[in-house]
Amino acid sequence: MQILDGKALAKKIEENVTNEVAKLKAQTDRTPGLAVILVGQDPASQAYVSMKKKACDKVGFYSVSHEMPEDISQDAIENTIKMMNQNPNIDGILVQLPLPPQIDTTKILELVDPAKDVDGFHPYNVGRLVTNLDGFVPCTPLGVMALLEEYNINVKGKNCCVVGASNIVGKPMASLLLNADATVEICHIFTDDLKKHTLQADIILVGVGVINLIQEDMVKDGAIIIDIGINRADNGKLVGDVDFENVSKKCSYITPVPGGVGPMTIAMLMSNTLKAAKLNTQKKD
Repeated sequence: MQILDGKALAKKIEENVTNEVAKLKAQTDRTPGLAVILVGQDPASQAYVSMKKKACDKVGFYSVSHEMPEDISQDAIENTIKMMNQNPNIDGILVQLPLPPQIDTTKILELVDPAKDVDGFHPYNVGRLVTNLDGFVPCTPLGVMALLEEYNINVKGKNCCVVGASNIVGKPMASLLLNADATVEICHIFTDDLKKHTLQADIILVGVGVINLIQEDMVKDGAIIIDIGINRADNGKLVGDVDFENVSKKCSYITPVPGGVGPMTIAMLMSNTLKAAKLNTQKKD
């Protein structure tokens, strides 16, 4: 069994981004800029935004956070996004999800300029992903693909079981695997007999937020396990959706939690923002 070390690869990617940023600054006198919208006081969201800010500082990005109260109006967020769409110093716009219930999330995500949509949530970028065209891809599934590539795991022709069908992880993950010629099955909350599906899989990718959902008897010998879940156990420890201790005895590769997919998400956000900055610079030339 080999650990897929996301932390080490993320460090490598961030070092590469840092070098590219220095080059871009030298050539164009321009610093890539990332703006984040954070609504409310959700501790997990605040922690993510803080991690993103630290990563921006590390690679040499300009970053700005728009922190808004829980009872903010739709108009106020929309006006902020319009302002950032027009700001030439901002290359990437990120809306930290979830948004409070009074906000129409779809409308907000559709308002972000697709050229600054570094989270890959705009329908324009979703469409380009599904049709295997270049665009911005959600950071978590993009990070998973980079991790598989780093360890020379070729998904072509492999049976892949994606557990979770969210717009943020499950659906884009399935599209990326399909684009890489894998055979893909998506399971979700209404799937009858999850074990029947996971037992057939060469690669299981799970991200639903349920502690120990994937057990040892649900995994075939030598399977590859990508645990995208992140949960806080009763003892305060961060754990994934896979029973790591027992499943790791059976599989060939597995991602740990923490230190697997999590760091890759931030690294791919840096990579997407750099890509946006380069495209933005080309437009001006």
